[in-house]
Amino acid sequence: MATAYYIGVMSGTSLDGVDLALMDFAQTPPKLIASDFTSMPEPLRFAIGEIVKKGEVTLQQLGEVDHQLGLLYAECINQFLEKLGLKNAQIEAIGCHGQTIWHSPQSQFPFTTQIGDMHLVAVKTGITTVGDFRRKDMAYGGQGAPLVPAFHQAFFADEQRITAVLNIGGISNVSLLAPDQETIGYDIGAGNTLLDLWIETQQGKRFDQNGEWARTGQADQQLLDMLLDEPFFQQPPPKSTGRELFNLQWLQQKLAKYHAILPSIPAENVQRTLLEFTAQTIVDALQKINNPQHLPCVLLICGGGARNALLMERITALLPHWTVSTTTEYGLDIDYVEAAAFAWLAYQRIHHLPSNLPSVTGATQAVSLGVIFTKGVLGA
Repeated sequence: MATAYYIGVMSGTSLDGVDLALMDFAQTPPKLIASDFTSMPEPLRFAIGEIVKKGEVTLQQLGEVDHQLGLLYAECINQFLEKLGLKNAQIEAIGCHGQTIWHSPQSQFPFTTQIGDMHLVAVKTGITTVGDFRRKDMAYGGQGAPLVPAFHQAFFADEQRITAVLNIGGISNVSLLAPDQETIGYDIGAGNTLLDLWIETQQGKRFDQNGEWARTGQADQQLLDMLLDEPFFQQPPPKSTGRELFNLQWLQQKLAKYHAILPSIPAENVQRTLLEFTAQTIVDALQKINNPQHLPCVLLICGGGARNALLMERITALLPHWTVSTTTEYGLDIDYVEAAAFAWLAYQRIHHLPSNLPSVTGATQAVSLGVIFTKGVLGA
């Protein structure tokens, strides 16, 4: 049986590690064949976190981290292939997002920066690699994000229902798929980022397993209102954001405003309020959907937030007229949807097919995104 194997590689805002997805595009619909995860080495995670947090870096530091990430991606891919018993010649291409360290689509001179040397990935794996997906969309006036809704449309759209595909990673983003309507997709706001940052500062943990710590606290309405009082939430789509906005400094500023009125709040109540904040911003976004035909509404959740039991409970409770499920139940593992999307983006680029949605990013036209990197030898 013929195959068309592509590997998607994704390392997200949470900096927890590298996701890999092997997709077969010879099948209809395309099938996720295998997946894998490699934890981010702690020194590299710390170095990237410092760059994002401070927004400053020396050229030497930037170059070294860029190189280290390229090597890490290549090593992960080679180990993945070894586990699967596959040769590099069996893979048509790799789609690698790289690591976003800064995203500034609204500035006077809009730009986005992803690092991870794709030349190293191509050379060390011996596989054609597609990277740098976002900047061509921005060259056409788009925000360069989110890019995954185009994949969601190709994979999950159904003429008999309204489908919302919600990724709760470091940042929450949603794709709204409705019959006879343009696909809309945009960043909602903080997904897991603030939850992870707060528990790390208070307990030294990477994340709140199943929302267990948040469950011990109570949501504080006054703090919640202050968190929701952020101009980003009033902006119409297309829009995108990241840790440039939703970071520890942003949270500390909100807490300082709170403490000017009330002297203290238990740390677990902050965590519970942050979880309610994430849930509420998601629900607010979904309530804006136009549904004139009164079609069934299905919400498919993926990303790390889908493993937070309390967060899932709150979203379900706040959306009584929706069927809330996960992408796993619809054919794609919740942990690997974004990696699978970048395999699809690579497939689209190799075949010169459009891969952005102007209705999502704001670009003036649909184009084939990504730069193709080869191992560089003659004939390759």
